[in-house]
Amino acid sequence: MDRQIRRLGLFMLACFALLFLQLNNIQVLQASSLANAQGNPRAYLKRVAAPRGTIQTADGVVVAQSVPSHDSLKYLRVYPHGPLYSTVTGYDSLIYGTSGVEQTYNKYLQPHTAPLQSISDLLAPRTTTDSLTLTISSTLQSVAASALGNRHGAVVALDPSTGAILAMYSSPSFDPNLLASHNNTTEVNAWKSYIANPSQPLLPRAYRQIYPPGSTFKIVTSSAAFDRAPNLATKIFPTLTALPLPQTTHKLHNYANELCGGSLAQAFKVSCDSTYGQLGLDLGAQKLYTEAQSFGFDQVPPIDLPLAAPSSFPKPATFTNQLPALAFSAIGQQNVAASALQMAEVTGAIANGGKMMTPHVMAQIHDAQGNLIKSYQPSVWKQATSQATAGAVSKFMQGVTQPGGTASNVALPGVTVAAKTGTAQIGLHNGYTDDWLVAFAPAQNPSIAVAVVVTNQPPPSTGSSQAGPVARAVLQAALSMKRG
Repeated sequence: MDRQIRRLGLFMLACFALLFLQLNNIQVLQASSLANAQGNPRAYLKRVAAPRGTIQTADGVVVAQSVPSHDSLKYLRVYPHGPLYSTVTGYDSLIYGTSGVEQTYNKYLQPHTAPLQSISDLLAPRTTTDSLTLTISSTLQSVAASALGNRHGAVVALDPSTGAILAMYSSPSFDPNLLASHNNTTEVNAWKSYIANPSQPLLPRAYRQIYPPGSTFKIVTSSAAFDRAPNLATKIFPTLTALPLPQTTHKLHNYANELCGGSLAQAFKVSCDSTYGQLGLDLGAQKLYTEAQSFGFDQVPPIDLPLAAPSSFPKPATFTNQLPALAFSAIGQQNVAASALQMAEVTGAIANGGKMMTPHVMAQIHDAQGNLIKSYQPSVWKQATSQATAGAVSKFMQGVTQPGGTASNVALPGVTVAAKTGTAQIGLHNGYTDDWLVAFAPAQNPSIAVAVVVTNQPPPSTGSSQAGPVARAVLQAALSMKRG
C-alpha cells in the first residue's frame, strides 16, 4: 500500500511540475504572441480602444492615422492618400491583420505600455502609442506614381549613401481604407475583389515581385570582368549582329540586329548583347555567379518590410551542359530575375563606391510626447565591389546618357546622369517586354539612385521609351528639391 501511495505521490508531483511549466510557458514565454494573436478578442479590443500611432512621410505628410469613429469600436484607421502609399504603409485590418510598415512596426504603433521613466510613472496611465516617420518623400512618391500612371510596374528611389528609401510605388495599387473599415461586409468584399483581380493590386511589386532585369544586369556582368577577370575588361570584342552560341546552331541576336562590338565601354553604351553574351561565356558560370551573389542575388534584401523577395541567378552547375543559357544570363535573361528594390540596390552600390547599404523605410520613431525613442542608423549590407570597379562602371553608365547611348533621353541639363536601360523579352513570339531603367545622379556626387520597371509592354517598347521618362522625372524632382 505504501509503495502505491508513493507512486501516486510521484505521479501527482510530476503532473504538478508539468502544469507549472506549462503555466510559465503560457504566461511568460508565449505571453506576447498570445496577447497579440489575430483571434484573441482582447487583442481585438486593445487595437480599437485607443488610437493607433500616426505614420508620416519625411516631410510631414500624414499617410496613416486613427480618428474617432463614433461607433462601438471607438477609433478608425484611415489612410488620407489612399493607394499612393499602400506599397509602404500596408494596411491594418481587424479581419485580415496587418501588412507593410503597419506590420513591421506594429509593436510601436499599437497601444502598448510605456516603459517606466520615474517612480511617479507607477501611478500614471502608461498605455501609449508611438508615431513613425518614414524616409519617403511625399514629392518623389507623387512624381513616381504620376509618371508611371496606369501601367503596371514599380519605382524605387533611394539614397545610395544611407539606403534610405526616398520613393517606393507599385502599380496597380489598392485603397487600404477599404480594408480598415469597421463594416465587415466592406472589408470582406474589398478583400475578395483584390484577391480575385488578376492584376494583383495587393502585391507590392517594388520589393515582393521579381522580373527579368534584362540589360540592367550588364552592370553586374561588367563588374565581374573588372573584379574577377581584368584581362576581359580591356578586351576588344568582335563586331557582330548576332553571337553564334556553343552547343547549338542558335544565335544570340542584338536588338534590331544592330551591328556592334568593340570595347566594353562602347558595348555598354549601346547595350550590345553579342558582346555581353560573349563576356558571360568568357567569364564562366562560377565567376558570374559569385559576382551576382556579391550584388545580393539569391538573398533577401534586408528591408524593414515583410516578405521581401530574393532575386535569383542560376547556380553554376545549371550551365554545365547549357552554355547558351550562360550567355543569355549575362544579359539578364534566361532564369535571372530581380525586384525593383534589388536593382535600385545594385545601382546604389555603383553610386556609393561599391558599398551596398541596407535599405530601410523607417527614419524615426517618437513617443506620444514627441521624444525620440528610435532612429535608424545606416549600415552596409554588402561590399558589392571595389571602389575602382564602381568608378569604372559608373563611367560606362555615364556614357549611356550621352548622344548615341540607349538612355540619352534621360540626360538632364547641367547634371551628369549615369544610367542603364533594360528590355527583357518575356514571351517567345509575341514580342512583349519588361522594360527597365536604372540611374543615379549627379554622377560625381550621387544623392539618388532609382530603378523603374514597366511590365508586359507590347512591341516596340524599350527600357528607354517606357521606363526612361519615369526615371528622369524622379531624378529631376529629387535634384530640384536638393537645389531648392
